[in-house]
Order: sequence, then structure tokens, then C-alpha cells
Amino acid sequence: MLELLFVIGFFVMLMVTGISLLGIIAALFVATALMFVGGLFALMIKLLPWLLLAIAVVWVIRAVKPPKVPNYQRNNRFRY
Repeated sequence: MLELLFVIGFFVMLMVTGISLLGIIAALFVATALMFVGGLFALMIKLLPWLLLAIAVVWVIRAVKPPKVPNYQRNNRFRY
């Protein structure tokens, strides 16, 4: 999938700039940027279930765990 994005970006950039050394270099940069963004998007979609699971686990732990009550007896050391 990502290789296809790279080839499409490279081809489109070559069609826009024409075939020259500067055009090929520009096409490489644009195709690499397109592949980078596509890869980040694919990685985000691939990791989305795990991120949702982590959010659900934290939510459940915070809902079940009682809030911490401060211990005020530390100030009453000398009371008998």
C-alpha cells in the first residue's frame, strides 16, 4: 500500500514538473513526504484499538479505585 502511494506521488510530481534533474529530486521529496504521511495515518489506524483499550483500562481503574483520603493523624502525635 505504501509503495503504491510512493509511486503515485512520484509519477504525479514528474508529470507536474517535467522530466529533469530538478524535477526528479522534487518528485522524490514529494513522494517521500506523501509516503511518510500515509505511513503515519496507517500506523494510527493500526494502533487505534490498543489506544482505545488503554483509555478504557485507565477509566475502569480510576472508577474502581477509591480516592485517597489524607491521614490527618500525623499532626496529632502528642495527643494521649
